[in-house]
Amino acid sequence: MSAPSTEVGPGFLAFVAFFFLAAALWLIMRGMFRRMRRITLAHRAEEQRAERERSAGTGSPEEPSGADAEGDGSGVGDRTEEGQRRGDEV
Repeated sequence: MSAPSTEVGPGFLAFVAFFFLAAALWLIMRGMFRRMRRITLAHRAEEQRAERERSAGTGSPEEPSGADAEGDGSGVGDRTEEGQRRGDEV
């Protein structure tokens, strides 16, 4: 007579668990790709809007910002004719 089989396989519950894990991963990846597509499209739209604003400019040179007008502390262009720093003027 032969001995009963002692081999144990993963069974039906392991298949069901693996299926649900695979389905969950698929849904997560699908949502991530959808979100990445929205971010990319929003970024492209922002770039196009900025390009349109640059091309439809008034034609006048831009005013320097506050940091550029007062000097950035690098020492280049921070001196007046008398040799004083712009920040030292009273």
